[in-house]
Amino acid sequence: MSNSSLLAPGSTLEKRYRILRELGRGGFGRTYLAEDINRYNEHCVLKEFSPVVHSPKAAELFDRESSMLYNLQHPQIPRFRELLRTDIGGNQSLFLVQDYIPGQTYEQILISRQQQGKNFTESEITQLLFQLLPVLEYIHSKNLIHRDISPDNIIQHDADKLPFLIDFGSVKQIAANAVHQFNRQSDTAIGKQGYSPPEQMRQGKVSPASDLYALAVTALVLLTGKKPQKLYDINGKTWDWRSHVSVSPNLAAVLDKMLAEQPGDRYQSAKAVREALKDPKLSQISSIISQMVTMNFVGRPFKNATQTATSNHTPVNPNPQIVKNHNIFKLIPWKTLGSLSVVLLPGMLAFSVVKSGFTLPKLPDLPKFSSRQQPADTSLQQAEIIRQEKIGKRRKNLNINQDIFYQKVDELYYNKYPEFQGRILTEKPEDAEIRRKWYEVAEDLLDKLEKGGQL
Repeated sequence: MSNSSLLAPGSTLEKRYRILRELGRGGFGRTYLAEDINRYNEHCVLKEFSPVVHSPKAAELFDRESSMLYNLQHPQIPRFRELLRTDIGGNQSLFLVQDYIPGQTYEQILISRQQQGKNFTESEITQLLFQLLPVLEYIHSKNLIHRDISPDNIIQHDADKLPFLIDFGSVKQIAANAVHQFNRQSDTAIGKQGYSPPEQMRQGKVSPASDLYALAVTALVLLTGKKPQKLYDINGKTWDWRSHVSVSPNLAAVLDKMLAEQPGDRYQSAKAVREALKDPKLSQISSIISQMVTMNFVGRPFKNATQTATSNHTPVNPNPQIVKNHNIFKLIPWKTLGSLSVVLLPGMLAFSVVKSGFTLPKLPDLPKFSSRQQPADTSLQQAEIIRQEKIGKRRKNLNINQDIFYQKVDELYYNKYPEFQGRILTEKPEDAEIRRKWYEVAEDLLDKLEKGGQL
């Protein structure tokens, strides 16, 4: 039971946070929507954890965990503002203050769709996975585990429709331990029944693989419209979901591995899941990208990709294009390459080879946007070059490492436009819209950084 006291709408905490309404309640306290008076009435969320104050050790752990969450900087994680200790009616209370994300949870979206006889489609689930896996990859790189992934802990932002991860279970775990210590009971593992894997619910053991398990269960629930308990065979310890929905063999295989009973049999990282989800036809491109990144042959972005193949390095064309030959060179023997000029965007690759006396073999084409040759639009090319140069100058003025900056742009681009993953980018007019969107993501990030934001 919570020891919290209901805060009335209009009341103010610490002369700063004006309560608007209650958003929900649980075993550890209530959650409120509030206005931050010191930030022009900006909306924020106050999560109460009243039991923690009764346990000095738990309060210390809570401080430490909150500081780790405070240092998280990701565009799909609500920003943690502060840990607020205050007195309410003579009782000490503790609140975690974070950004408010306007939107619906995926649980709410599913319920709305089911009223129309619909669930999520495979393409929507694939997109959701591509949008959330980089978030998990980031969290796990900070040695944090979410612990409580489910449809009601993912919010679709009203504005850009990106999914946000909310309600980290690590904080709930500390609060739960505090409650049970106060009541002289044994600790209880935090997680959501049906979503969290067996080792987490029974033993409290967590790892990146446990978050991936919960994400896979979430995907199945959204695909089938069934609760986890309806999809899991408790006797056989297997997931029986294929009779409820049909998906592509690749997605099915990925979900099955994410749902393996033993943690060691699952994917061990979010990156591994992303790689497995990619279209097999694009695996060669992924391999080439991986090798080039490893070898540090990465250049940004479109401008300097030129192709020469003569002994004196004379350009093949005096007005070189980004992609003169739309073949993607598969299984290139890397020892034969002299140097590379690379253009690398999320899932998009264009490169040329500079090698004295070297001639590239003719290899089969991968899918292209269009096989019809079109004349270059030199005015468009010049306009884009100017735009690229402006992006580069702004980055330099901020004294940000170019690799770090462009990696962040790619990450944001992936999240916003996962449908472009794996497409070959050229400078043809039909690709102008894709290039424009990448520039916009870069410029939006620069706008935030110039206003004092962080990468």
